[in-house]
Amino acid sequence: MLEMENRQPTAVEIYFSRCLGFSLFTIAILTVMLTGSIPLTSSISDPVTTDDSDPKAPYAVPTMQVTTAFHFISASYAYAWWAVNGQFAFGMGMLGSGALASLGIWCALFASSDGKISRRTGADKRTTGFPFANKEAAKKHGKGL
Repeated sequence: MLEMENRQPTAVEIYFSRCLGFSLFTIAILTVMLTGSIPLTSSISDPVTTDDSDPKAPYAVPTMQVTTAFHFISASYAYAWWAVNGQFAFGMGMLGSGALASLGIWCALFASSDGKISRRTGADKRTTGFPFANKEAAKKHGKGL
């Protein structure tokens, strides 16, 4: 797709491109498994959160951070090539990697900590009323609006 001339790929190019494809596929599967996105056991307790006793729990956040950095670097590299050559394939790669890097940054900011859950109300204490006030909570606590 990125070659300017039309020619058949050599055997070495075919070998390396297939090895790269298999490597990326394997890394993708490892990433999904180590972040806990798919359950590795048959018990269905709470698939969204990882328990501290779960053996993959210490690997979830570091795996997400490494893959976010990889996609950020890949998006930057694809952008540099797209800016120089203006080829459509680099632009699509830049958008794909950029979207995955943005998702990883969002997860690092908002989904990687346990939060501070109130024992009385069950709500997250880190939330604020900006830009929308929680009128129901204010009524319960006697704070009139």
